[in-house]
Amino acid sequence: LLGPIECLADAVTPDTDIQVTLSIFELASAAGVPCEVDPALVAALAGSRTGEGGGSPEDEYKLSCLLLVFVAVSLPLMAADPAAAYSPELDG
Repeated sequence: LLGPIECLADAVTPDTDIQVTLSIFELASAAGVPCEVDPALVAALAGSRTGEGGGSPEDEYKLSCLLLVFVAVSLPLMAADPAAAYSPELDG
């Protein structure tokens, strides 16, 4: 049952429409397949956008916690990648 879902997730390219990409990654994430983009984080960031002053303090706190978890999970993976390198020009 996971084969078709994994094939869909592998078929996503940068040229794929963002809504289609998010739908595929949401399906893959629900099935337990690792994804390049976390659909829950995307939904939280998209939901926090408002025209003026932002959301409630509780929502901002949850969003900042999600971002910290994202960074904590991503840093070891990027550090272990041999293609990743620190660029002083980009400060990252």
